[in-house]
Amino acid sequence: MSFRISRHTEDLAITLHALSQRLVALEQRLDCLDSELHQERANGADAEDLARLDKAESLLRDCRQLLANESADGLAAGASPGLASFKAGALEPGSVDAKENVRQWDAA
Repeated sequence: MSFRISRHTEDLAITLHALSQRLVALEQRLDCLDSELHQERANGADAEDLARLDKAESLLRDCRQLLANESADGLAAGASPGLASFKAGALEPGSVDAKENVRQWDAA
């Protein structure tokens, strides 16, 4: 009888240890998820930055369209000599047109 009690006590101790280890693992996972949630909430400002970048992109697109329309209509030649040579691709960073326009503006 004593042997059975000892055996059951040992089984309970092993089970209790396994449950404790599982609880520790779950608590660590909960802490990890909690910190991820806080980071996502802190990164809420990034959504505002993305919205601003989208707006800037649409403004650049509108400027390119205006420049393309202006050069197609021939209005740039009579309005301003500086704008007459400004090409629609000038707003592309690193483009040949942008570098050429910078040189023209610096020379003027």
